[in-house]
Amino acid sequence: MSGFVGVLVSDPWLQSQFTQVELRGLKSKFMSARRESGHVTVGDLPSIMGKVKGVSELLTEEEISTVLGEAYSDTSQDIDFETFLRAYLNLQTRAHSKQGGPKNSSAFLKAATTTLLHTISESEKSAYVAHINSYLGEDPFLKNYLPLDPATNDLFNLAKDGVLLCKLINVAVPGTIDERAINTKLVLNPWERNENHTLCLNSAKAIGCTVVNIGTQDLVEGRPHLVLGLISQIIKIQLLADLNLKKTPQLVELVDDSKDVEELMSLAPEKVLLRWMNFHLKKAGYKKPINNFSSDVKDGEAYAYLLNVLAPEHCSPSTLDTKNPTERAKLILDHAERMNCKKYLTPKDIVEGSPNLNLAFVAHIFHHRNGLSVDSKKVSFAEMMPDDIQVSRDERAFRLWINSLGIATYVNNVFEDVRNGWLLLEVLDKISPGSVNWKHASKPPIKMPFRKVENCNQVIRVGKELKFSLVNVAGNDIVQGNKKLILAFLWQLMRFNILQLLKNLRVHSRGKEVTDADILNWANSKVRGTGRTSQMESFKDKNLSNGLFFLELLSSVESRVVNWNLVTKGESEDEKKLNATYIISVARKLGCSIFLLPEDIMEVNQKMILTLTASIMYWSLQRPSEDSEQPSAEETLSQKSPSDGEDGSSITDGVSQLTVDDTASETSQADILENGNSPSSE
Repeated sequence: MSGFVGVLVSDPWLQSQFTQVELRGLKSKFMSARRESGHVTVGDLPSIMGKVKGVSELLTEEEISTVLGEAYSDTSQDIDFETFLRAYLNLQTRAHSKQGGPKNSSAFLKAATTTLLHTISESEKSAYVAHINSYLGEDPFLKNYLPLDPATNDLFNLAKDGVLLCKLINVAVPGTIDERAINTKLVLNPWERNENHTLCLNSAKAIGCTVVNIGTQDLVEGRPHLVLGLISQIIKIQLLADLNLKKTPQLVELVDDSKDVEELMSLAPEKVLLRWMNFHLKKAGYKKPINNFSSDVKDGEAYAYLLNVLAPEHCSPSTLDTKNPTERAKLILDHAERMNCKKYLTPKDIVEGSPNLNLAFVAHIFHHRNGLSVDSKKVSFAEMMPDDIQVSRDERAFRLWINSLGIATYVNNVFEDVRNGWLLLEVLDKISPGSVNWKHASKPPIKMPFRKVENCNQVIRVGKELKFSLVNVAGNDIVQGNKKLILAFLWQLMRFNILQLLKNLRVHSRGKEVTDADILNWANSKVRGTGRTSQMESFKDKNLSNGLFFLELLSSVESRVVNWNLVTKGESEDEKKLNATYIISVARKLGCSIFLLPEDIMEVNQKMILTLTASIMYWSLQRPSEDSEQPSAEETLSQKSPSDGEDGSSITDGVSQLTVDDTASETSQADILENGNSPSSE
């Protein structure tokens, strides 16, 4: 395992202004400029800064020169990297001022984090500390460190070793991480700590968190705004986990017919929660619809009506009669406490409209008392709805993969969200930059049906240009929500992305296409290289179900990562499950971003097996030490190996994907995709 330590700056304050992703990007720009002439001067900055995101979009090169001229009188003055960073901060401040001030960003991290707003909410910190103390207080390892004091920085200090965050992910989505893979010694060395954070970030992606701008070094440093942002996402996923028809079929009471059921299934969990709240408020006679968990609940009236209809036995008429918002908020929380639902909020948080804490509070109420029918005919209808386990598993994998790409649109339900074509165009443009003609695309909301068809027709056209197998497939098939065709198309998108990433790593100069057979051949040669005799005949080789081949493959690319004392013989189903869960966590611990489930290994889902193997291959080949350690790796890709009999473009079960881990390379996935070759045929 490479001992990544990040980009370090001597000034602690300056270091605190950037994430590691930002520092690596800026360092790359600075070093590139310095290599050209041997040094960087103030006069060089306008042209350099004109190419840096966050500045170039808002300031012209002339404006950049003017701003820098105010700070530096001598344009021939040599500057070092720290001066470069200060100049960047100065320009970004000016750029935001020109915009009219920075906009308030969501506390749940989305596509990016700003370098200027690093404040944290003490209320949120206190609420999340209470949550952690409650759910992890009895953990065999963490109970030595809990409870945490919300008035101190204990939370951020404890998060530095990665154990807390990994355990919290398992609370949110049980079984995500095989805890045998977590390094839990009292004192961890830098490698072990880095492994924990790599495991944490890749597992966070695998449950739906957005971690585009967080690197392991940011977590090692315990940077408050990033740690709190990640924790808030994990807790949010936990609290909203039951807000779907599969987990809570009683939610069908919120709709009137089957068409509305489909709409409900496509809603984000937060929207379902709002719909549930408005359903009860309407029954209680509250006239104003609630559209958010901030300004619409600040006066407390909606909470008073909601709690009165859910728990009339604890109703207090004085709550609505009280005119002072803070006093009313106190009465509301008294009511919630009598329901055993007082959690996450203080009266101040209600009055100030804290969106994250209000959402957490309402979700907590939903868990304890949702007030929905348990014997309705509608519930029976919901339970009778067909539930294709494999299709559901595929949808999950596609959704998580797309959300990990960092595109603007967030996916809640693949089959519904792709139907207007816009999401697929965003994905295509991400994995094959420049392939989409945005002048001929319509952005949601799209009212005219033919505009959706136009978007989807362009999706099919671009797919054909990328040599996808799309015989007899039309844009209208996507608009109509044909699940089989949608799954087939998305699989080909993912496979194309994987093969392009692998191609860009090693054989870019030769123009050699990477095939499924190359991946198979590489994996077998790596295992043989360690003196072992096992191999896989194809990606659907049933012998792979015991997991031993993949553990040997992981051990061959990093000998210390597999603890063989934890490996079973893989003879029974239970033993296979133990090995499969361990494989997934070990791969994520290395730096592989994968979305498969243990069942995919146990059932030898060939598409999942292919992408798991490719992700391990990708991690292995992009290591800086690989050139010296494995001189034959490129030769392995160049060899003509026998086909494994798979049609890579066919409709098959399963899907997974790799992305570049922020900590593994100075080049991000976005950089690779932006600088890659033109799309090539498979």
